[in-house]
Amino acid sequence: MQKTEDPRVVRRTIVVNADIQRAFEVFTQNMGQWWPKEHHIGDSPLLAVVVEPRNGGRWYEKDEDGSECEWGTVLDWQPPIRAAFSWHLTGDFEYVADITQASEVEVRFTSETAERTRVEVEHRCFERHGESGDRLRTEVDKPGGWTYVLNGYAKLMA
Repeated sequence: MQKTEDPRVVRRTIVVNADIQRAFEVFTQNMGQWWPKEHHIGDSPLLAVVVEPRNGGRWYEKDEDGSECEWGTVLDWQPPIRAAFSWHLTGDFEYVADITQASEVEVRFTSETAERTRVEVEHRCFERHGESGDRLRTEVDKPGGWTYVLNGYAKLMA
């Protein structure tokens, strides 16, 4: 039986030349090094992207002016195989604090060999954003969305 893809979910997969531990660490602890600088919501240029390494931790940006802008919350922290986050940014890329109105981003890490890791990103639950959910899904599904973001990660891992 063939599995049908859910059109309400955005999925991207890449393979990086790193063991699973390093792939996970670079993704979660060094996000500011590979996340596109233009993909942020603050008024000042992006300085860092921070993931607090625990369930309930914050996922946020730090900007050059010292401000911080929330993006989401760590929903599940299972190094080095999985991390999941709430995504509180609407289709207009505005932050909404209510977690019941946030979509979810799950990142899974699977060893293909001792030095190659498959990284799968699944962004889902766009309907929670209400009327802006379809816009958000369209934006993150475009070449300038998750594909572009993960290309930055892949380049750092090369």
